[in-house]
Amino acid sequence: MGPMRLPSDPPLDPVVPGPVPPVIDLAHWRQQALAFEQTVAQAVIGQAQALRLLVLAVFCRGHVLLEGDVGVGKTTLLRAVARALGGPFERIEGTIDLMPNDILYSAFVAEDGRPRIQPGPILRRGGDLAVFFFNEINRARPQVHALLLRIMAERSVSAFQQDYGFPDLLVFADRNRVEREETFELPAAARDRFFMEIGIEAPADPHLRRQLAFSPRFHDADRLIAGLPDAVIDFRRLNAVAAAIQDHVQAGEEVEAYTFALWEALKFPHRHGISLPGVAMDRLVIGGASPRGVSALVRAARAAAWLDGRDYVVPEDLRLVFVPVMAHRLFLAPAYEARREQIMPALCRAVFDAVPTPR
Repeated sequence: MGPMRLPSDPPLDPVVPGPVPPVIDLAHWRQQALAFEQTVAQAVIGQAQALRLLVLAVFCRGHVLLEGDVGVGKTTLLRAVARALGGPFERIEGTIDLMPNDILYSAFVAEDGRPRIQPGPILRRGGDLAVFFFNEINRARPQVHALLLRIMAERSVSAFQQDYGFPDLLVFADRNRVEREETFELPAAARDRFFMEIGIEAPADPHLRRQLAFSPRFHDADRLIAGLPDAVIDFRRLNAVAAAIQDHVQAGEEVEAYTFALWEALKFPHRHGISLPGVAMDRLVIGGASPRGVSALVRAARAAAWLDGRDYVVPEDLRLVFVPVMAHRLFLAPAYEARREQIMPALCRAVFDAVPTPR
C-alpha cells in the first residue's frame, strides 16, 4: 500500500527520467582519431612520434607545450592540430610587453573619440572556445603565466565581474630553447599544468630534410594549413569520449606495480642504485613527480592502449608516454637545472633499466 495522502495534498509530480547520455562507440572513435592523426600528418613530416603524442593528449583533454629549436615546425604542427580539431580557435603572441589584461580585453579609442573595450582572445569566442594557442610562451611575463595557469587548471576565468567557462578548451603553447634574452622561464606550477611537454627536432632522415628545404609545399605554412580538411572530429564530444576511454581500458595489478616502481625510481633515484656521471644522485631531485603527474601518466597510457586497439595497458604504453608526461614535472636542484636537457633523458633511461619490466 502506498503512502496515505490527504485530500488537500497537491497532486504528486510525475517522475521524469533525466536525459540518457549517448552511447560512446569507442571503435568508431578510434577510427576518427586515426583519421585525425593522418590529416595532421599531411602538414608535417618526420614527426610521427610527436604527432602520436599530441593525438593522445587531445583524447585525454590535456594541454600541450612543444619545445624545440627555431624553425623546426612547432607552430605549424600546432596549427594543423587546431584546424583538424575544429571549433573556435584563438592565438596570441608572447612578447615582453604582453600583460594579463591583453588576454582578456583590448581597449582603444573609437572614431567618435570615446574609449571602447572589446573582448580579448580568450573571451572573444565565449564558452565555445576549443583551442587557445600561445606562441612563444616564454617571452611572456610571469603575470601572464599566472593568468594562463588558472585558465588551464580550471578552464575558467573571471572578467568584467563575472566568470567565463570554457568546457572544451585545450591550451597549446610552444617555446624555443635557443633564445634566452628577454625571456621568462615558466614557473613550476605552470609547467605542471601541461599534460605533456613534447620535444620537436628536425628530422634525422636526410631525405626528409631535403623535402623540407626544397619542396614548395612546405614553404608557405598558411597555404599548407588551409589545405587541410577542417573539423575532422567533433570537439564538443571529446570530453565524453575521453572519459569513456578511461573507463574502458584497464590496467592490471602487474602494470600498477610497474607504474608505482617507475614513479619511485624517478623520484628517489639514489635509492634504486641509479647513477649518472657528474651527478650527486641524492641531491638531484628536489620535488615533483606528484600523484597528479602519475595520474596523467596512467591516463595517457590508457589512451595509447586504446589507440593501439587494446582494452588493457601494457608496459610499452607507459614507456611511450613516460618522458613527455613525467620529465617536466620533476624539479631538479639549481646546480643541475641548467643541464636538464641532458640529465632528464639519461635519468629516464636509467629508470627503465633499473625497474624490471613485467612479462
